[in-house]
Amino acid sequence: MAKIFTFAQQKGGAGKSTAAAQVAVALAQGGHRVGVIDSDPQGSLAAWWTLRVTADKAVPLSFEQTAGWRLAARVEALAAQTDVVVIDTPPHIETDAKLAVRLADWVIMPLQPSPLDLWACQPTLDLAAGEGRATVLLLNRVPARAKLVEETAAAAAQLPAQLLRTRLGNRTAFAAAMARGMGVGEAAPRTLAAEEVAALAIELDHLPV
Repeated sequence: MAKIFTFAQQKGGAGKSTAAAQVAVALAQGGHRVGVIDSDPQGSLAAWWTLRVTADKAVPLSFEQTAGWRLAARVEALAAQTDVVVIDTPPHIETDAKLAVRLADWVIMPLQPSPLDLWACQPTLDLAAGEGRATVLLLNRVPARAKLVEETAAAAAQLPAQLLRTRLGNRTAFAAAMARGMGVGEAAPRTLAAEEVAALAIELDHLPV
């Protein structure tokens, strides 16, 4: 059965869908069979997938858009066919997000280096804890130089979740890749953005089940 990563964050605008897509592609580039499920009614990953089906030289992925009572069955079916399932969730703690967290081996919570994102962490952490699921924090959209980044990292390290070593920078390469239905490792493989996502995929791949 596949390892299941659920990307969850109550606060919108944290880069959750972009991070989920980029991780999925990087894991596939690393040799895994990867399935992606978009359970967010906003359909950001579904729009990305529509572009991806005609993208040149894109690595193979499986994709489904589903929510509600169908979610558990579709995750189970996809997990039986793949090595990793990546689930994107709505930016609020409601039924679909709760179920996606319950199905996860690991909950991945993107966190921008800002007080607002830190303050918004607790409901997602509480949800994961209530479902008995471990959470890892991903510093995302990190600027090149900012004292606030290290302050956020220090504060995040005090939360009841593991802070990932890898950080994703605030790089236009991510948005450019998403606009082509691709991962940055496909669209711009010789960039710092691609190096960061590849390192993140390796770190996530080594998390125990």
